[in-house]
Amino acid sequence: MNAIAPITQGLEPFAARLSDVKGEDRKAAAGALARTGLPTPRVEAWHYTNLRALSGRVFSDAPAGFDETAAQAALARILPPDSVVAVLPRLVLVNGRFAPTLSSTDLPEGVTCTSFVQSPDFGILASPDREGMVALNTALAGDGVRISVAPGTQVGQLVLVSLALGTDSDVSFHPRHSITLGEGASLSIIEIVASENAGAYLHNPVLSCTIAEKAHLTHVKIQREAENAVHLATVYADIAVRAAYDSFTLGLGSVLARHEVHATMHGDHAAVHVNGAQLLAASQVGDITSVITHGAPDCVSRQTVRNVLSDRSRAVFQGKVLVERVAQKTDGYQMNQALLLSPSAEINAKPELEIYADDVKCSHGATVGALDDDQLFYLRSRGIPDDQARQMLVEAFLVETVELVEDETLRAALNQTLATVLRQRIGAAEKTA
Repeated sequence: MNAIAPITQGLEPFAARLSDVKGEDRKAAAGALARTGLPTPRVEAWHYTNLRALSGRVFSDAPAGFDETAAQAALARILPPDSVVAVLPRLVLVNGRFAPTLSSTDLPEGVTCTSFVQSPDFGILASPDREGMVALNTALAGDGVRISVAPGTQVGQLVLVSLALGTDSDVSFHPRHSITLGEGASLSIIEIVASENAGAYLHNPVLSCTIAEKAHLTHVKIQREAENAVHLATVYADIAVRAAYDSFTLGLGSVLARHEVHATMHGDHAAVHVNGAQLLAASQVGDITSVITHGAPDCVSRQTVRNVLSDRSRAVFQGKVLVERVAQKTDGYQMNQALLLSPSAEINAKPELEIYADDVKCSHGATVGALDDDQLFYLRSRGIPDDQARQMLVEAFLVETVELVEDETLRAALNQTLATVLRQRIGAAEKTA
């Protein structure tokens, strides 16, 4: 008997695969999808982001094998020798599957890594019954990585590369990752999402982070999917007493991208940072959505997101801070800022505060503007060409947000990437001028 019947509208691109899922978790997720379908703009959380890019297509599973030589060459370009993260231990996935032959074998002491195939545990943090894309991931997850850090271990930095390689259009992969930090442990991980000769694929990862008492996880993500790809990522973070989840996402690629974070502080004196930046052009849509829950007293949350939008690109920021009744002495702050470089660019911002405690300090704000004419004139008067002057101002606007990343190595990697992308876009603009 099929796991879903009848097929709900919106699930046609995955109907054949969903009808053949096995296992209780996967069947339950497919059943949830059958009841709700994929999110549409009628769903409040997806009001500004439309999944029409998936309609009219049939997504097949990404091929299991890959060209090892091509993958090595792609990695050399993604992590060139002058990159500050090139020398760090790495874990690599190709088309959503863990690739041991491309990954480091000498992980730092105290760190263990297994693939989702080896240990297919969906965990308890994700909510496939409430989140449509998480339900799709749960039903179709093929692989992923499970990283554990022993209590008291200070790991340093680790690289996680997700590479789409040589895929045809209309393939999808749904990796399922988890990171678990023991008490007092710390880890800085940089997730690099990239592609090489890939078509119009769908990448739908889910990451669950469990951070024990006094542990600290820094999670930096650089998203550079193929220009026709769709990237829909969901992150769950569960933070214990005096622990911290410090994250930053840099959105650069794909025609449609969404980075959604659900962070819950259930121990006192915990901290969450969900910062980010998006640099969008052409008709790209980039969405950063977060739900930060203060479930204990004396916790701190910070969120600063900056967007630079040109051509007909559009950015979405949705940030919700939920303060439960028990969470007295909460300190929460949100800020979303957008720089519009074109009259056709658009920003949709929806900050939310939902507060049930009475002794809190919470605020949010948003600004939208263009490049400062006086600053531009000053640079031009010093003989700097117009394109370079604009690049300098854009880079300065975004780097202020990158400075929020405390880990120096990961911060340097972000700055390197930003500088490279801005140079490439200026160069491309000059060629077409």
